[in-house]
Amino acid sequence: MRSAEVQRNTLETQIRVKVDLDGSGISKLATGVGFFDHMLDQIARHGMIDLEVTAAGDLHIDAHHTVEDVGITLGQALVQAIGDKKGVRRYGHAYVPLDEALSRVVVDLSGRPGLVFEVPFVRGTVGEFDVDLVREFFQGLVNHAAMTVHIDALRGDNAHHQAETVFKAFGRALRMAVEADPRASGIPSTKGSL
Repeated sequence: MRSAEVQRNTLETQIRVKVDLDGSGISKLATGVGFFDHMLDQIARHGMIDLEVTAAGDLHIDAHHTVEDVGITLGQALVQAIGDKKGVRRYGHAYVPLDEALSRVVVDLSGRPGLVFEVPFVRGTVGEFDVDLVREFFQGLVNHAAMTVHIDALRGDNAHHQAETVFKAFGRALRMAVEADPRASGIPSTKGSL
């Protein structure tokens, strides 16, 4: 079973994330931030990852701590679920369109945290959701999952569509990266470890 459950409790947030990499795309999400739940559902559904997230955070301030800490906790859960990375593809990539918007995400389960985030959102909010938090989520995730992720929104005139293509593409790229490679038996690195 490539699954994990992680809890993170701070003075600002209480987060629980459960992930199954070999799931069927089922999600149970309750972060208190509706648009963010919608985005996490994209990762689950398009990544074919079963994902449960519950969060209680200081939303009376804003959604920053909740979104960032969910990213951190999901990153920690992914590390546990992926394990030693023996026999996985390691790399994944996806282009995803949604009407006028198009995003590309490339993932490397490198063991080294790195984020390149080139998403020129056309406006600052989607409803009440601050789009700056998209980067905060992915920064927390890559830092704690020790993966390299390149995210490029190539075009788009609608911030909702831009964000949704990013999350869908990440789900699909992650799905490819964690897939078992039927031709590989060891760690996919000349170093012998990731």
